Amino acid sequence: MRLLLDTHVLLWWLDDSRELSKATKDSIAAPEHLVFVSAVTIWEIVIKKALGKLELPDQWAETLEDEPFRRLPVTWEHALAVERLPHFHRDPFDRMLIGQAKVEDLVIVTHEEIVQRYNVGILPA
Repeated sequence: MRLLLDTHVLLWWLDDSRELSKATKDSIAAPEHLVFVSAVTIWEIVIKKALGKLELPDQWAETLEDEPFRRLPVTWEHALAVERLPHFHRDPFDRMLIGQAKVEDLVIVTHEEIVQRYNVGILPA
């Protein structure tokens, strides 16, 4: 399986939070699964941290570097895919992740139920 972690899931993973089910943790950790983290997710974290909406340890980025996740940059194709999405909600970060998942054939690992409305693969957190 090819997984794309949303922002909450990534933060919960890094914090070893009980918010993630054991099954989801096992799927993320499974060596046969490719796990991606989007530049969009890092962007959202940096913005929320700068606005004081998110508190993280100073070494959060270094901790992330130690994970075996693959980096997913944003491409023109990803951005254009967002244009074709219905407007179920307005979160630009989630919409870009959905666009990336559609273009790259990824399953989004998320707790956001509204994402299911976009006809994209979901692994519940």
